[in-house]
Amino acid sequence: MHHQEFPPPEALQDTIKCFWYNSRDVGELQSGFEVVPDGYAEIIFHFGSGCSISYNGGLQPLPSPFMIGLLNQPVVFYTQNRLEILAIRCFPWTVFDLLGLQPGKDGVHIFEHPMARLQPMLNKFIQAGKIDEALVEVKQYFLNARSGVAMDSMLFKAGVAMRQANGAMPVSQVAAAAHATVRTLERNFKQSSGHTVKDVSGLMRFEQVRNHLWLYPDTNLAGVAHELGYTDQPHLSREFKRYSGTTPAAFARKAKKEKPMVSNDFVAFTSRG
Repeated sequence: MHHQEFPPPEALQDTIKCFWYNSRDVGELQSGFEVVPDGYAEIIFHFGSGCSISYNGGLQPLPSPFMIGLLNQPVVFYTQNRLEILAIRCFPWTVFDLLGLQPGKDGVHIFEHPMARLQPMLNKFIQAGKIDEALVEVKQYFLNARSGVAMDSMLFKAGVAMRQANGAMPVSQVAAAAHATVRTLERNFKQSSGHTVKDVSGLMRFEQVRNHLWLYPDTNLAGVAHELGYTDQPHLSREFKRYSGTTPAAFARKAKKEKPMVSNDFVAFTSRG
């Protein structure tokens, strides 16, 4: 598997965390890979053999692009042969405004959108191995989209505070950082993202634990719990299992086993064991 991340232009830094490219060859047999929750929404363009999700006992092919919103549990996708992904990692409180869509809480969003017109051109670039050229087109599309949208400065300030605190900041302090009342912040945040400040903060904090365990599977959980503002280690363990479906110890064992096969800086996708 190959993975690269690319920073956004300055004009997009209030809406987009990064752009990324990922490629994998899984062979002729259908293979599953798991997407673990984090604090971002991902717009996914995919190329090659296609990508499917389990639905009503069968596999439902996914269009390109589709979106992975905020997840509250892991989701398994399926592919075979070669799959390449070009994706946009967005802040969840900006992505729906950026795309002109109504916010929703669905984990996987299938929608019709003008940016789907990029697919044929991106496919040509990806097939030719011209990742940089594909990125230029995607970045320009989102620069144009961003210029036509007035982003809420209150949500931007709130997002900065939440990210700096890794999700460990109480809602009242997030509101103070955004120069807003708790009620106003919560209303605007939910209107833009479909989720509460507490929802997103919990995912941000889980993401920090997940990343730490992936990189340092022998880490002391009590120390991580204290550092990230959990009440205690059992509190961390409960929250971790809520979002990942597994215990921190089981995830650490998986990290030890899989890390040689997966880039250290990319923990969202893991193989389905």
